[in-house]
Amino acid sequence: MIDFLEGTKEWLIGFFGLSALLQLLQTNDYSQFMSWNGISALIGPLIPFLLVFEIIRMAFYRRFKVVDYRISFFSLVFNSFIGRIISIGMVSICIGLFGKYAIFKTEITWYWLIYGYVIWEFGHFIYHFLAHKVRLFWCLHSTHHAPETMNLSVNFAHFFLEAPYADLIRTTTCILLGVSPSLLFLIMFIDAVWGSFIHIGENISKDGRFGFLNKIILTPSHHRVHHAKNALYMDTNFCNLLPIWDHIFKTYQEEDKTIKIEYGITREMKKHSFLDAYFGEIILLAKDVWHAPGIKNKFLYIFMPPGWSHTKDHKTAKIVRTEYLKTYKTEMATP
Repeated sequence: MIDFLEGTKEWLIGFFGLSALLQLLQTNDYSQFMSWNGISALIGPLIPFLLVFEIIRMAFYRRFKVVDYRISFFSLVFNSFIGRIISIGMVSICIGLFGKYAIFKTEITWYWLIYGYVIWEFGHFIYHFLAHKVRLFWCLHSTHHAPETMNLSVNFAHFFLEAPYADLIRTTTCILLGVSPSLLFLIMFIDAVWGSFIHIGENISKDGRFGFLNKIILTPSHHRVHHAKNALYMDTNFCNLLPIWDHIFKTYQEEDKTIKIEYGITREMKKHSFLDAYFGEIILLAKDVWHAPGIKNKFLYIFMPPGWSHTKDHKTAKIVRTEYLKTYKTEMATP
């Protein structure tokens, strides 16, 4: 019984990210909270506590449904054993392999932080764009889009190989373009906190725009658009904090409050099924490759966008959205 309680305690400390904070408190040196380690120790538990607050608030208003958290919970449990270790390993490998090829080296200053973050967002855009446009990578990313509601737990819904794939692209891009490892880790921390925070749902912030900030950075409203399966919103808002690359590559999309957001992925799924959310796209891809005529078509099913078909009956997000925009722009122009 004691071992069980001790294990539960350790799990809770790990889940809430309290280890660093507790260690600092034990030193009785509160001046450390003015340092980077102290600040990160204070910010680290923010997202888990917000998640608990969200659940309690939903329960109070009788809107809490366990099934809304099922996919995210099982993903968190499954990934905690392997995904994090592989991801850390991938970052280390990329730094070791590509550090010597960097075009220059940056330091931790405010101007290099801005430069580094713009480069990080570029790497994030590449990874995220490919995750939607290459079916093999969509198989890794689709788990994150499978939940049919938006809440903070969605941040934990990932296939275990997605983080290593993402870090391979993001880390390599940053290192080659001069972002030093120390600056990279600072950016990764900021990105992790904000990237988690933008998953807050309507139960914490109904509007999610945050006033004038909606014109400057990517807010929860923008990310709700990204998670929507509405035709207008398909494959938009790939950045995490700074929307610069979405504007450049014309994938930026504001939320239209007259359109009710529908979360999830476009294919028919088994309702609230973790196994379907986690492995469903991989199984469907394997079936398409198996039944596809010829080596060329098998190859294309792997690397063409989701919705591509060797029968030419394509239903890719680009085609669906383009067709919808013809009607949408007409309706917007009508007085």
